[in-house]
Amino acid sequence: MWRENQSSVSEFLLLGLPIQPEEQGMFYALFLAMYLTTVLGNLLIILLIRLDSHLHTPMYFFLSHLALTDICFSSVTAPKMLMNMLTQTQSISYAGCICQAYFFLLFGALDSFLLTSMAYDRYVAICHPLHYTTIISQSLCFLLVVVSWVLSSSGALVHTLLLARLSFLRGNTLHHFFCDVSSLFKLSSSDTTVNQLTILSIGSAVVTLPFICILVSYGHIGASVLRRPSIKGICKALSTCGSHLSVVSLYYGAIIALYFVPSSDSNKDKNVIVSVLYTLVTPMLNPFIYSLRNRDIKGALRIILRT
Repeated sequence: MWRENQSSVSEFLLLGLPIQPEEQGMFYALFLAMYLTTVLGNLLIILLIRLDSHLHTPMYFFLSHLALTDICFSSVTAPKMLMNMLTQTQSISYAGCICQAYFFLLFGALDSFLLTSMAYDRYVAICHPLHYTTIISQSLCFLLVVVSWVLSSSGALVHTLLLARLSFLRGNTLHHFFCDVSSLFKLSSSDTTVNQLTILSIGSAVVTLPFICILVSYGHIGASVLRRPSIKGICKALSTCGSHLSVVSLYYGAIIALYFVPSSDSNKDKNVIVSVLYTLVTPMLNPFIYSLRNRDIKGALRIILRT
């Protein structure tokens, strides 16, 4: 009764991607291939890290958790999108929509915290190499991951509880391929001021502050390298940080394009397309970035293939 009184809907209709009907088959195959590549590529990263003792270091510990998070993040939206494209249905239940919003927020925030932990690891490795093993201990690594999970799940829970209080009397059609929180706010007939303020405050804590920490870390790394400039030092810094910087650029670039660049209501397709980049393309590219630009990962892969 409480849910029916508050929401007044039992399901939502997802309009999906702006794709012509005759192109559905081609895009279904493309997105299915991308999703399978995301899952298999990140599982391979996790497997290599677990099997190769040389990769049992803090950086690869964080990378294994990032790979697992990327699998979960894509799995929140991609399977439902693919199923809707295959069956030509658009519906998602009210409970399913709320759950999807929760896990989307959870794993999106977790990505942000893990990337920040990896940036701190790189900062200590380059700026304080003699004290690296003392500072980046196993207990600190576990603590950072646990705190990341606690903060991410808490923030997502607050958003979801506030979202569940909203009424949806204007309709149940979402111009999206998943239950995007901002799209739900626009559809709601309730006052969303508290929700918007919560998004602003918690969003600053889980996105803006971690991004600032990453920038500060790389600012110190850049200053440390330039303090004693040498070709060898610059190459070592690029080798150590290049993969992580590429992933950070993809992740935060998509967030900035999606949430911080103003777009009119008439340009809804742009948000949907950028969301595909954020939820499917970025997690798919992460394993390629780390495998193609990381000698340790490529070495571990060669060893596994030889055995």
